Formats: sequence, C-alpha cells, structure tokens
Amino acid sequence: MGLVHGLHFNNLRGDIYGGMVAAVVALPLALAFGVASGLGAIAGLYGAIFVGFFAALFGGTPAQVSGPTGPMTVVMAGIVTIFAGNPGLALMAVILGGVFQILLGLSRVGQYIALVPYPVVSGFMSGIGCIILILQLGPLVGHASSPEGVVTTLKSIPGFYGNPVWDAALAGVLVLVIMYLTPGRIAKVAPPSLLALLVVTPLAYNFLPDAPTIGEVPRGFPTPLMPTFTWDTLQIVLESAAILAVLGAIDSLLTSLVCDNMTRAQHDPDRELIGQGIGNMVAGVFGGLPGAGATMRSVANIRTGGRTPISGVLHSIILLAVLLGLGPLAEKIPLAVLGGILFKVGIDIIDWRFLRHILQAPRIDVVIMTVVLLTTVLVDLITAVAVGMVFASLFFVKRMADLELANLHIVTNPTPSTPLLPEEATILEQANGKILLIHVDGPMSFGSAKTMVRRLETVPGFNTFSSVVLDLSKVPAIDGTAALAVEDMLNIVKAHHQHLFFVGMQPHVTEALDGLGVLVQIRPGHRFASRLEALQKASLVEKAHSKEPPRPSAPNTNLPATPSE
Repeated sequence: MGLVHGLHFNNLRGDIYGGMVAAVVALPLALAFGVASGLGAIAGLYGAIFVGFFAALFGGTPAQVSGPTGPMTVVMAGIVTIFAGNPGLALMAVILGGVFQILLGLSRVGQYIALVPYPVVSGFMSGIGCIILILQLGPLVGHASSPEGVVTTLKSIPGFYGNPVWDAALAGVLVLVIMYLTPGRIAKVAPPSLLALLVVTPLAYNFLPDAPTIGEVPRGFPTPLMPTFTWDTLQIVLESAAILAVLGAIDSLLTSLVCDNMTRAQHDPDRELIGQGIGNMVAGVFGGLPGAGATMRSVANIRTGGRTPISGVLHSIILLAVLLGLGPLAEKIPLAVLGGILFKVGIDIIDWRFLRHILQAPRIDVVIMTVVLLTTVLVDLITAVAVGMVFASLFFVKRMADLELANLHIVTNPTPSTPLLPEEATILEQANGKILLIHVDGPMSFGSAKTMVRRLETVPGFNTFSSVVLDLSKVPAIDGTAALAVEDMLNIVKAHHQHLFFVGMQPHVTEALDGLGVLVQIRPGHRFASRLEALQKASLVEKAHSKEPPRPSAPNTNLPATPSE
C-alpha cells in the first residue's frame, strides 16, 4: 500500500465513476492537444494514457488526473518546430524532461514551486491562453497555423479570414455554439467538449466534406520508439527538456493545490514530481505528448467522487480501450472541431479572476502580470517566468526594505510615543542629548542595510554624542550585507572616538556577525543582555567623557575597521 500514495479501496464506486468521467473529458482534449503540438492527434492520446497512468500510480496527489495540458502543448509545439524533420529529438527532450522531474523530486524542491508569486502564475497562464487562442484562429476556418509561432500566425490572420474554407468555418462555429450554449444540467452528464465532438464530427462527415480532417491515425498499441540525439544537438535538447521539466512541475503542483482545496487533503509535492517524471519518460518512449496535472480533468474526477489513484489509472485504461477499438474513427474528426474545443480551452485558461479586478489590484502586481503575459506570448514561457520572478523579487525586496526602515528608531530625546522603560527614558533625558539610541525592530537585510548606515551618518550633530547604543534584541535574522552594515556603523562610531554598545543579539544574529568578523571589533565590556544595562553603562561613559577635554572628529567617517581596543 505504501508504494502508491493515498491508495485504498473504501471509495471504489466514486473512483470508478470519477475515472470514467475524467476519461470522457480527456478524450477530445488529448486529440486536440496532439494536433496542436504538431506530433499528431495520436500523440496526444498516447500522452494521456501513459502520463495519466504512471503519474496516478507513483505521484503524490491521489485525486489528480494527469495528461497533456495547454501549457505543455504550447511548449512542445515550439520544440517540434525546432526539431522539424527529426521527431526523435523532440521525443528525447520529453524523456529527459521526465528524468529532470524525477531529479527535482528526489532533490525535494517541490515545496518551493508554491513560492511562485500569483501575478507571475496569472501572467503566464493568461499568456498561454492567448497563445492557444491565436494558434486556433487558422484551424477554425480551415487553415493550418504557422509552424513559426504566434507572431507569424498573427500576420497570417488576414489571409486566413480573407479566404476561409467555409465547411470548416461552419463546423468551428457549431462547436463553439455547443461549447458555450450547452445547458448546465446536460453539461453535468456529457461534457460540452465531448458533446461537440460527437455531434459535429458526423455532421461534418456527411454534409461538410471540404473541412480538413485529422487524417490517418495509427492503430493498435503503440510500439516503443528509439529517440536519438547527436552531440551537436545535445545542448538544445537539454534546454528543451529543462523547459518541459520546470513547466510540468509548476503546472502539476498548482493543480495539486487545487485538488487539496477540493478534497481537504495534503499532497506530497516531491513524490508528485517523481510520478510526473516517470509518466513523461514512458510517454516519450512511446511517442506521446508530455503532460502534467490537468486541472479540468482533476476537477471533473473529484466532483464525481474520485479520491484515490484508482480513478486516474482507470481513466488511462478507458482511453487505451478507446484507442484500440475506435482509433480509425478519429481519422474523420475535422480539425476545425478540435480547433473550436481548444479555442474554448484557451479562453478558460486566461485568468479572468485577476483581469476582472485589474483596475483595483495593486499596481505592482498588474505590472508583473502584464510583463509576464507579453513575454510569454512574444518570447517564451521560461523567459517570462524568469523575468516575472526577478521583477517580483525586486519589488518584494523594496517593500521589505521600506518596512525594515520604518522599524528603525533613532532616539536622542525620549518622547511619550517612544517605547522605553521609565528608567531608560530618565537616563536619556539626563544625558542631555549625548547618548544616541538605535533600536531595530525586525529583520535586517541587504535591501535596507545601506540606507540604515546613511541615516546614521545624517543624524544632526552626530559628532557630539559620546555613546551610541545599538539595540538588536528584536532582530530575529540578519543577512551578510546587513552584518557588514553593522560593521560600517562600528567604523563610523570609532572614527568619531565614540563608544558603541551592543544589546541583546539573538543566536542567529550573533552567528552572522561573528562569521564576518564583526564581533571581534567590539570592545570588551560593550555587549549587554538588556537595553537598560547598556544605557546605564553609556551614562557612566558620558559623565566621564564630559570631564575630559573634547577630541576632534576624524574627517573621514567611513574608515576601515580597526582592531578592538
């Protein structure tokens, strides 16, 4: 039982019904994705069978149903174009992509996929939806989309619609009408995509003979292929495999989160990546399309009772039975029918929830989403995600730096709003502005480090203070840049012949400062457990300092560190 995550036999009826419904939903989509990828309709069906079976058996999300998806198909179409004339290289990329996913799972990086910010996910999902829509504009009127990609297809649209194949256009319109106007009570029994396939295909066969069809479909169980590559193509094959692996990981684990929300369960992200990797390896060997966790199929499975891997496995077995028994009938399916189905898929993939609130959403999130969407459509998906992550990280660092600076308090004369104990406030008042207290409440990072130092340098009359008390008792974490900024503060104080007292460093902060050699520069007796103790010591130093003749300040306030005194 431990080999298959979440397997039990207490929900057989729900799993059987869920698997059947998932197969019904998957059939037209698999055929459509296969055609859109450039590998042929049968490749989509192979991918649904093998990825669905092995991802269910070895994955980490019990109720998830896997197979070809819109994002994976878009990327695979680009890979097929790159390796035009040599499909073995494209299949090698699928196999290696599965290997990479297994390595990601074994490395336990699945938990980090959930850290991708929502605007980035929204942008690339909407971008993929737009790509699917654009690429189906040709097939809907009887013309093949340009293999050169989205931009070329956009340029070809006037030609497509200036010279349509009217039989194909009518078939496409009928599919869209069924997809959008099927009553909800009927859609619960028969998915609109399957209904459109079963209704429009025979109509087109009998009354719309000019509509282009899928054409010859291989029959019987697929035979293993021999993927090949040469050293000259190794780099681009590896790059393509990495793209498939990363995209499949993101696509699958986002769907896993949806399944968790619906079933109130908890998926195992690393095990899920291993299962997806095994499925994609096998799919590549048999000439199938790569896949991932499929949201539409998974939701259909869960809503009809599926809860264990039995439903995912059964979904694949049913598709295999369809392949073996009804394969020749697929040859008669018009490409416009599949184009109409994918057109609806593209619209559904677009993140309308975010777009509906785009005017009220935070400007930064809108910028990130827009940049990722445009980069996805005009460049490629992985570049889009990388650019989005960089933008999101920079904006996040800026927000965190602003929060950290807001938690930096520089106190010379206490006020009623200053969070000090009465004894601490009294010491500062009696010091007559000769003691400077710096209190940091929260983490210190590279985003705010340099600004903290500049703020210290610009304190009015800084050279008149006899002592500076740096209170780090509320700092839970500090990075290397911030630790070096503390060293800069220490050097500034030394340059002015002042005393710097450290207060209450937590273990992580102490470790960071010690690791960068900052602690060895602190004078003996200048570290205290509490702020009150440090202020009391600073008060004694100030009184002693007031009896001595003043010493001139050093002209350079950013001298290198000096040995501890």
